[in-house]
Parts: sequence; C-alpha cells; structure tokens
Amino acid sequence: MTSNTFESLFTRDTLRHLFPKERADDFFDALFGDAGEGAYDIELAYRGTKGDQLVMELLLHERPGRCLACNLTQGLPQVFSRHPVININGLVKEIEQLLGAGTTCKDWSLGYTEQKSRSLHCIPLKITLGKD
Repeated sequence: MTSNTFESLFTRDTLRHLFPKERADDFFDALFGDAGEGAYDIELAYRGTKGDQLVMELLLHERPGRCLACNLTQGLPQVFSRHPVININGLVKEIEQLLGAGTTCKDWSLGYTEQKSRSLHCIPLKITLGKD
C-alpha cells in the first residue's frame, strides 16, 4: 500500500468511526466515575508511514476550563496500552480489517507523549505491517 492509499483510507469519518469521541468520556467515567472529570478529549489521526510502519496518533485536546499538563499525560502510553476502554488491541484489529487481504498488523507500540502545543498533546501509535 502507498501513502496515498493510506491517506484516502483514513478519512476523518473513518477515524471517528474507529475511535469515537465518546470513548474519552467512557474512559474518564471508568477512571473517575464521572466523565466530566476528564481534562482532555481523545481523537485518532493518521500521521503517515515510515518503512513498514503505519503511524497513527492519539491526539489529546484540552477540554475548556481544564489543564493539559505534561505531568498528566506522560504516563498515558502505559495506561492506554492496557486499558480496556481505550482498547488499542481492538483498534489495531479494526485497522487491519480496513487494510484488507494481504496486509496484516504484526505488532504495535505506543510512543512517548509529545507536546504539540499547550492545549494539544499526542501519543504515536506505531503499527508494524506485514504480508499474509
């Protein structure tokens, strides 16, 4: 698959379907017992490809009246990698289905939290692709 293929595959609507906005509320409800306690919304984005890796991003958008501090987001890759509501394993399986026959998602990892701006942080999701 080419990067143009990935760009046309991972449209805004497809990304929203893969990772619905409500998932952040579900995550904070499970974590704190109240979705309103969350400091950010989570959005899935397509970053690009690098060799045999497909790179997605979990964008953390600061919620109004909340603080998206670095100390709040640095430990998230470890939490997200195993939290059942975030469900990275399920997300990667859905991405593999979108890629179609012939391409598999062999492995995945979450990178370190990156600060894009004061109100936007991101966590790279690196998916190693393979052939059937």
